[in-house]
Amino acid sequence: MKATAALALFVGVIQAAPHYTFPKLAGTSDWSSVRQTANFQSNGPVTDVTSDAIRCYERAAGGAPSTTSVNAGSQIIWTVAPNIYHPGALSAYMAKVPSGQTAATWDGKGAVWFKISQDMPSVSGGQYTWPSNGKSQVAFGIPQCIANGDYLFRIEHVALHSAGSQNGAQFYISCAQITVSGGSGSKTPSNLVSFPGAYKSTDPGLLINIYNNGGKTYQPAGPSVFTC
Repeated sequence: MKATAALALFVGVIQAAPHYTFPKLAGTSDWSSVRQTANFQSNGPVTDVTSDAIRCYERAAGGAPSTTSVNAGSQIIWTVAPNIYHPGALSAYMAKVPSGQTAATWDGKGAVWFKISQDMPSVSGGQYTWPSNGKSQVAFGIPQCIANGDYLFRIEHVALHSAGSQNGAQFYISCAQITVSGGSGSKTPSNLVSFPGAYKSTDPGLLINIYNNGGKTYQPAGPSVFTC
């Protein structure tokens, strides 16, 4: 019995190992300015795009203990634990915190999110290869033209290794609390979306066989990328 239980535990660890989280921004500690996600121990993904978990996958209501200051036009670097194990699309969104609230108190509900980054795969032999695969850190640029103030910064990696069937796409998500300074405020973000609401489980970028795609160009889920 003991040997069987030990074997089951070992198998469970092996099966969980490919999953991952985004627990911190570079230069900070785990879950300090990043809201602790419900999978902080299991590393498991979100698979239901209609769930509120698709927004920030928070463990509980309420923000992170601190907020990280960043400069518009600079890069923000996320640390992955342990690394982006599965093939799939990496993207990033931001949402401006409304007046009267802070990054630590706001829930990010509504059509407030704009996409600032979307990676694209290379295609060879009918298969996709993503630039983020295997990385333990990923970087994004903060748009120079946005207004100063508090924002939520949402990182999303959608693993597509099982996306050949509906709801097979796996979402690995975190939201960081940031304060942006040095922005020109010269352009207002467009193509705003809500979470849930931005995706459907049948979107071509979420319901796809990445190992036999016929050489088609990948179609990311969600809005186009906002640029200055």
